Amino acid sequence: MVDYVVGTVKELRDQEIVLDVGLMGVTLQVPNAQNFVQNGPIKVYSYLHWNSENGPSFFGFVSTLERSVFRVIISCSGIGPKIALAVLADLGAQGFLQAISTENDQMLSKVNGIGKKKAEQIIVQLKHKVASLIESGVVDMSDIQETSHFHDVSLALQSLNYSRQEIGRAMDYIKKITKADKVTFDILLRQALSYLSKQI
Repeated sequence: MVDYVVGTVKELRDQEIVLDVGLMGVTLQVPNAQNFVQNGPIKVYSYLHWNSENGPSFFGFVSTLERSVFRVIISCSGIGPKIALAVLADLGAQGFLQAISTENDQMLSKVNGIGKKKAEQIIVQLKHKVASLIESGVVDMSDIQETSHFHDVSLALQSLNYSRQEIGRAMDYIKKITKADKVTFDILLRQALSYLSKQI
């Protein structure tokens, strides 16, 4: 298996990037293409998924944690790569781990393609795997708890009809300038709305 690919991002699509690796361009499906910088060199952690009907699909991730969480999600019965990408796009790796570890089916059911019943199924099937991943030391529980305010802000922006791309950029901005455990939800939301108002 190819563990990672190093190249230059030549094209960004909604959930795909084209990576120039020298003599060829590699298309990778990703949770959110906005997490990558076009024309910038980058190391993308990869995963090759095989489907008996459609053959191979190549996925790319910004971190080994994101890839590990993707693999945990698709190990759930009835959950394929498309939903796994949606989970990572909407919740992020740490947000997903938080939802499972706290058995928050409401948080999971907000993801497109996952209703309440499927959210409950995912929690039941994956809670032990998520617990093992956390216990392995790959992720810090304090980092997971820190995502709760960010998730609430993301949901608030969705309710205000901002696009996924706009929300992604706003979330990247507020994550860079502050830490959620040091400010309230209201402050974070105001920062996000202020950022978005300046982009118009």
